[in-house]
Amino acid sequence: MGMLLYVWAATIVAAVWLYCRQVYSRFTRHGVKQLPPVPLLGNMTEVVFRFRHMAEGLEDLYKAFPEERFIGRFEFMSPMVMIRDLELIKRITVKDFEYFLDHRTIVNDKTDPLFGRNLFSLKGQEWKDMRSTLSPAFTSSKMRVMVPFMMEAGDQMVEALMNRIQESKENYIDIDCKDITCRYANDVIASCAFGLKLNSQANLGSEFYKRGLEASVFNFRQVLSFLIMANFPKLADLVNLTLFSEKSKDFFRSLVMNTMSNRETEKIFRPDMIHLLMEAKKGKLLHDEKVTQDTKAGFATVEESAVGKKNIDRVWSDNDLIAQAVLFFIAGFEGISAVMSFALHELAVNPDVQSKLVAEIKENDAKNGGKFDYKSIQEMTYMDMVVSEVLRFWSAGVALDRVCNKDYNLGKPNSQATEDYIVRKGEAIVIPVWAFHHDPQYFPNPDKFDPERFSEENKHKINPLAYMPFGLGPRNCIGSRFALCEVKVMLYQLLQHLEVFPAAKTAIPARLSTETFNLRMKGGHWIRLNVRE
Repeated sequence: MGMLLYVWAATIVAAVWLYCRQVYSRFTRHGVKQLPPVPLLGNMTEVVFRFRHMAEGLEDLYKAFPEERFIGRFEFMSPMVMIRDLELIKRITVKDFEYFLDHRTIVNDKTDPLFGRNLFSLKGQEWKDMRSTLSPAFTSSKMRVMVPFMMEAGDQMVEALMNRIQESKENYIDIDCKDITCRYANDVIASCAFGLKLNSQANLGSEFYKRGLEASVFNFRQVLSFLIMANFPKLADLVNLTLFSEKSKDFFRSLVMNTMSNRETEKIFRPDMIHLLMEAKKGKLLHDEKVTQDTKAGFATVEESAVGKKNIDRVWSDNDLIAQAVLFFIAGFEGISAVMSFALHELAVNPDVQSKLVAEIKENDAKNGGKFDYKSIQEMTYMDMVVSEVLRFWSAGVALDRVCNKDYNLGKPNSQATEDYIVRKGEAIVIPVWAFHHDPQYFPNPDKFDPERFSEENKHKINPLAYMPFGLGPRNCIGSRFALCEVKVMLYQLLQHLEVFPAAKTAIPARLSTETFNLRMKGGHWIRLNVRE
C-alpha cells in the first residue's frame, strides 16, 4: 500500500512537472526572452510573498532585456507579453486597437454585476456603447460646474487641519496624509457623484467613508482574490470568490437607487454624476458639438477618441448605472487620493518646488481677488508641471493590460530573431507604465522629482507615447479631467493656508509598500503641517 502511494505521488509530481515544462516553454520555443518561472507561480513569486511591489517587479523585467521589443512573462500559469517598444505600443493601443479592445476579466459580471458591469470591465460593443454614453459627462464644461463641490470639500479639510493644529501644543501636526486625502476624495466623490453633503474630516466614523475603504483599498486577502479571479476564473466561480462584501454591494445599490428615486419624486436637479447617469438612462446625455480641444486641462489630459463621440440610444439597466457610479467612487477614492498623497510628500521633501508653487497660488489669488474657478486653476502652468511630474514619478496606474481577441502578429522580438511571434486569442499583453516613466531613455535622471521636465521649454522633448498616466488610445481613462482638476483644487486650497514639511517619520528615501496592489508608501505617508504665515 505504501509503495502504491509512493508511485502515485511520483506520477502526479512528474505529470505536474511535464505540464509546467510545456506551459513555461511558450515563449522560449519562439525565441522570446523571459526570466525563469517558478512552477505554478510563474513570475509572481516576489509579489505573492510580498518581497516586491508589482510596479517594481515589472520594472525589473523591463530592465532585464533592454534590447527586446517585447518579453515573455507568466502570471502563475497564464502567459503575458510585456511590450517594450513604443511604436508597437502605438499599434496595439491605437492603430490595431480592435485586436486589443478589452481588459482582462477580473470580476464575473453575471455573479457580481455591480463591479463586473462597469466601464473598466465591459467588453466589445457594450464597452463602446457605454463609453459613448458616459463621455459627455466628462467634458470640461461638466467639470467646471463641479469645482464648487470640490472647493467645499477642500474648505472642510483645511478647517479640520487648522483646528487640529490649534489644539496641538507644538503649533504643528504630524499626520499620515493618506488619511486626509482619502477623506477629501471621499467627500468630493460623495458630492460630485451622489449629491451627498459629507464632512468625513470631522465625522471620522462616516459609513460612506468605511465603504469606500473596503471597496478600494486592497488588503492582502483581496490581492490574492484578485490574482485568482484574473488567472483562475473557473476556480474563483467554483468557490464563489468575490472582492467585495454583500454589505458593500447593498450599500452602493441602495445609495444610487434611493438617490435617483428621490430626485425623480422631488423633482430635484443637481449637476452631478447621478444626474448625468439619469440623463443617460433617458437617452438625453448628448455630445456638445461646440466642444473644442481643451488644451489647458493639463499636459497629462487624454482626449476622447471617435469611439466615445457617438450618440447612443441604448437603454441601460439600473445595475449598469449603479456599476458606473461604483466605478466613479472607487477610482475617485483611491486613485486620486494616492496622487494627492505622493504630491504632498514631494512638496515636503522639495521645499524649492513648494515655494515656487505657493508663489503661483498667491499670484493667482491676487489677480482674481481671492477667488478661483475651473478656468483660473487650469491656467496655472507651474501647478500643472508639478502634477504632471507627480503622475510620472508615482504612476498610480503602474501598468496597462489588454486581451487579444484575435490572433495578432507582434513581429520579431529583437533584431536577431528568425521568426515572428503570434499572440493567440485570449492571451494578454501588459504595458509597464511605471517602467517607461522611470526609463532614463525617455526621462533623463528619472529618480529626481523635477517639474521642469514639463515646462514650456522642455515638454516638447517628452515622447508622448512614453508618458501615459491615464493610458493610451480609445481605452484611456475617461476621468482624466476630473482627476487633474480635483488634485489641483486640493493642492491650491491646502497650500494657501498650510506649509508642508517632512516629519520625523517621513520615509526618505520613499519605498513602495508591498502589502497592497495600490500605490502606498512603506511606513505611511507622513508629513508635518503648520499654519502658513
